[in-house]
Amino acid sequence: MSASTSSPSPGGPAAGTPPSPNVRWVLLGVMLAMLLSMLDTMVVGTAMPTIVGDLGGLRHISWVVTAYTLVTAVTTPVWGKLGDLYSRKHTYLASVAVFVVGSAVCGAAQSMTWLILARALQGVGAGGIGAGAFALIGALVPPRERGRYQGMSASVMAIGTIGGPLLGGFITGHLGWRWAFYINLPLGALAFVWLWVMLRLPRNRSKATIDWPGIVLLAVTITAAVLATTCAGTTYAWGSWQIVALGVATLVGLAGFIAWQKRAAEPLMPLRIFAGHRNFPLALGMILVAGVVMFAGGLYLPLFQQTAQGASATNSGLLMVPMLIPVVIVSTIAGKVMSATGRYKIFPVLGAAFLTAGAALLATMDTGTSRLVTCSYMVLIGLGLGCLMQMATTIAQNSVEMRDMGAAMSSTQLFRTLGGSLAVAAFGSIVTRATQHHLPGGAADSGAPAALSAAARAAYVDGLAGATRQIFLVIAILCAAAFAVALAVKEVPLKKAGPPRPATADGKTPVPTAD
Repeated sequence: MSASTSSPSPGGPAAGTPPSPNVRWVLLGVMLAMLLSMLDTMVVGTAMPTIVGDLGGLRHISWVVTAYTLVTAVTTPVWGKLGDLYSRKHTYLASVAVFVVGSAVCGAAQSMTWLILARALQGVGAGGIGAGAFALIGALVPPRERGRYQGMSASVMAIGTIGGPLLGGFITGHLGWRWAFYINLPLGALAFVWLWVMLRLPRNRSKATIDWPGIVLLAVTITAAVLATTCAGTTYAWGSWQIVALGVATLVGLAGFIAWQKRAAEPLMPLRIFAGHRNFPLALGMILVAGVVMFAGGLYLPLFQQTAQGASATNSGLLMVPMLIPVVIVSTIAGKVMSATGRYKIFPVLGAAFLTAGAALLATMDTGTSRLVTCSYMVLIGLGLGCLMQMATTIAQNSVEMRDMGAAMSSTQLFRTLGGSLAVAAFGSIVTRATQHHLPGGAADSGAPAALSAAARAAYVDGLAGATRQIFLVIAILCAAAFAVALAVKEVPLKKAGPPRPATADGKTPVPTAD
């Protein structure tokens, strides 16, 4: 169901009433919390070669990201549903607190296993930060006005993605990689206090129980899918019984989850949000592809630039800027145009086209490709993400009722992180297979290719360059599919105001209890 026919909800702005003057200040705190997870993802991508050099375990590099995104994907719907049932403010604050604790544990890691487990703890908090941020925007701002605030979220995401590599390179080169995680502590404390003081929302008082069977089934499905993607072709052969069993577990878990959601009293992910309007599943498809591009680009482009093009950790962060600055500019322009005209379909169409072209060009890189050429290809990726990423989220928000906003936004975050998690796992397998094939026994896990002989290092670089080409060829195919999906979007007019608050039996509008 489109937002134009949404049912009333106490969680949205009153009809005919513009957002309150202090909404930008409130959203600034929400954006600051979002910045935590955005910075973390990009900082870690730049710092990973140094982390692996210190802790070892190159063959486990993908799990540093996969553990984070896997747990984020599993917990995102849980956080979203908790916000719908109880208190969006308190669940959001809890997620920020968990993320900060996880960051502290990451910074203290003494082994790759420790770091991977700590990243999983971070992922628990990140699941609530991502889903809660967009649910809060949906509750505070009516659909037509969201374009004006899209620039804020796009700018924060760009600051995280631009500042992440830059900050990651600077911190890694001057303070050590542990401070790539410790930097989250002061930012997290500031965001927590800010939101505790500034954010005021109606408190949802519900006696509904949490959908624990749904949580278990979803966790089994996602975990099996990511494990299969991670281990296939490296740890186990594609046709091995282990991979087949994981594939069967994924399909059975998904079927069981869908069947249970149809009968659950308070489903974790109500199926009505998928059936209400065709734009919602289409938006999820575009968001999944955006997640693939963001996570894969953030992890494997710095690795290619540092290894194949000889960039330092700091310089590889700087070299990400051509991809990331267009995200800010284009997202801001697209948001203003959408708010002024109510038109938006053209942006995801253009975004998917830019992404396809950029990924196809990145798939042609080899060891002789210059940094300038690589950066020119990355500009196209930035233009595509700027047009597609935030606009797809707005399309999803405009396609559901306010009562399901938390579940819907957790679904968008789930698909974004699931796309990133599956991509990083699959692409990690490609990189591992390519480097192990070209390196002598044991060297692939050393994490220090610069210490190898000239011949061994040349083989390592060639293997990594080949893996990078394969990665972006797959991404180009996915982006072409996203282009077809964007063409199928139906442009539904955006509402200029949120739904009215429901009236009580005596016809009066109730005054909700604030958090």
